[in-house]
Amino acid sequence: MADVKLIGSALSPYVLRAMIALSLKKLEYELLQEKFGEKSELLLKSNPIYKKIPVLIHHDRPICESAVIVDYIDEVWPKSGWGAILPADAYHRSLHRFWTFYIDDKWFPSLVAVGKAETEEAKAEAVERVRAGLLLLDEAFVKLSEGKAFFGGDRVAYLDVMFGCFANWIKAAEVLVSVELLDEATMPALHGWAVRFREHEAVKEVMPDSGKVLEFLKILQAKWKKDAAVAKN
Repeated sequence: MADVKLIGSALSPYVLRAMIALSLKKLEYELLQEKFGEKSELLLKSNPIYKKIPVLIHHDRPICESAVIVDYIDEVWPKSGWGAILPADAYHRSLHRFWTFYIDDKWFPSLVAVGKAETEEAKAEAVERVRAGLLLLDEAFVKLSEGKAFFGGDRVAYLDVMFGCFANWIKAAEVLVSVELLDEATMPALHGWAVRFREHEAVKEVMPDSGKVLEFLKILQAKWKKDAAVAKN
C-alpha cells in the first residue's frame, strides 16, 4: 500500500503506537526513518506546527500526533486485520482515552525524569512517581480487562497500544537506573499483561527489543546531561 507512509523511528514509543496500529490492521506502509537530532524537510513540511514525529501520510495528506493517528487508522480501516482497535462501547472508549491522557500527561514525564535525575534523591522521587502510576494502571487493567488478557479483553485494543508502546522502555529504564519498576510481586496483573502484549503477533513484528531501546536511552541520557550542564553555565 504505497499510499501509506509513516515518518519516524521505531525507537520512539509514539511512533511505535502508529506502527503497532498498522500492524494490527495488517497494512503495508513505508517507514521513512528520521535521524535522531535531525528534522527532515518532509517532516517540517508535514507537521509545521509541532515539527515532531510521528506523522502518517495517507494519499499525500499528513496526519499528526500519535493518538490522532491511531484513531485515524482505526476509522479508515475499521475491519482490517485483527479488527477494531477502539472499544465498541462509548464508555469503554472514554476510559481508554482517559488513561491514555494520564499516561502522556503524568506517567511518561515521570519515566523521563528518572533518566534526567542528577541526584539519587531526585531519581528516587521520580521512581516513586513511576511506580505509583504503574500501580494505578495495574488497578485500571484489572477493571478494564475483566479477567481477560488485555485492556481490551480478549483482544489488543486502544489502551493496549497506547501504553504497550512503552513496554520495552520500562525494561530498558530498569537496566539504565538499576531499579525495578514493573515487578510481578506488587503489580502481577500489569506485569502479566506486559509479557502477553510483547508476545502478541502484531506487536512482535514491530517492537524494538529492550537492548536497542537501552542503547537509545543512553544516548538520550547523555544529551540530557549535556543540556543540563549548558543550562547551568
